[in-house]
Amino acid sequence: MSYSLCVPCLLGLEKPIADELRRLNLENVRSENGRVYFSGEDEAIAKANINLRSGERVLIEVGTFDAFSFDDLFEGTKALPWEDIIPKDGAFPVKGYSLNSKLFSVSDCQKIIKKAIAQRLNKFYGIEWFEETGALYQVQFSIMKDKVSLCIDTTGPGLHKRGYRPAHLAAPLKETMAAAMVQISRYRGREEFCDPFCGSGTIAIEAALIAKNRAPGINRRFTAMDWGNIDFSVWQRMKDEAVSCEYSGNYRIYASDIDPKAIEIARENAARAGVDGTIEFSVADACQFDRKTDKGIIITNPPYGERIMEHREAEALYVGFGQAYFKSENWKLYLLSSHTEFERTFGKAADKKRKLYNGMIKCDLFMYL
Repeated sequence: MSYSLCVPCLLGLEKPIADELRRLNLENVRSENGRVYFSGEDEAIAKANINLRSGERVLIEVGTFDAFSFDDLFEGTKALPWEDIIPKDGAFPVKGYSLNSKLFSVSDCQKIIKKAIAQRLNKFYGIEWFEETGALYQVQFSIMKDKVSLCIDTTGPGLHKRGYRPAHLAAPLKETMAAAMVQISRYRGREEFCDPFCGSGTIAIEAALIAKNRAPGINRRFTAMDWGNIDFSVWQRMKDEAVSCEYSGNYRIYASDIDPKAIEIARENAARAGVDGTIEFSVADACQFDRKTDKGIIITNPPYGERIMEHREAEALYVGFGQAYFKSENWKLYLLSSHTEFERTFGKAADKKRKLYNGMIKCDLFMYL
């Protein structure tokens, strides 16, 4: 069976994700704001989940329609072929959001969508009540400007949950955003790589995974692995294919931070990711950066300084790092910041800028090339 598939993403990451999907030889790739679409069968679902670095999750889009009333929502939902995916014992909770639409009550929309799906499945399976004791088929809806999109999630916990960073550890940057920054730089492991504000090591770890061409989802489970309508051998075959595409080599990846505790955590994360032997970690002050290179890429995410005192401290960091960076040679720099005066404090306007959203924080990726 061929599915219409969708990858929701942080705004600004549509192109890197579309490029990834095309490199995976997936079909009918197209982008919209905050979403990238493609199509394929069971193998495409498994391949995208295992290999995607920058997307949030992989959804099956069951259908779309306009809804200006709750009757429209009910009838439009009921008309879709839910039985093609959800089995007789499937659990199908509903969650979603509504923006700039006449149907603004999320809880009411949830109830109506749930009821419409249940009625459709009841009629198809000839039963009066769903026990929902089987595998999870999480239904997700979005209503934007009265247009409804109804999907089923194949991923489960988001694709940024690589498994190498403990859940309790707060970090300012998702793995998916870190990977996207590395992809935008076109780093592939050939030149030197450095993150002088490495924190818990996420950017350097994602760079190492990219250098090795190691699929980020190779060691985790996905919700659709429990579905009876996708044979488990498909997942194993796609994982084996991903492993066969890995590289091995000597990579020059450096990560440093002024905080010794951060470096300790970063080393532990790198070990969990299986790239601890690939990254050289050190305690160092970014404002004293003086690493020599013939050809290198710096990708980093220094503190933004959201509160006034932190804001001033962040500016002092930008000044100090800028002075050190402009004394160095042969380093391209990709720096993510939400600071509106970054270029002034850093000491020079960027050669290029790219607008990105780190969660809900509007940022720019400043590129010095």
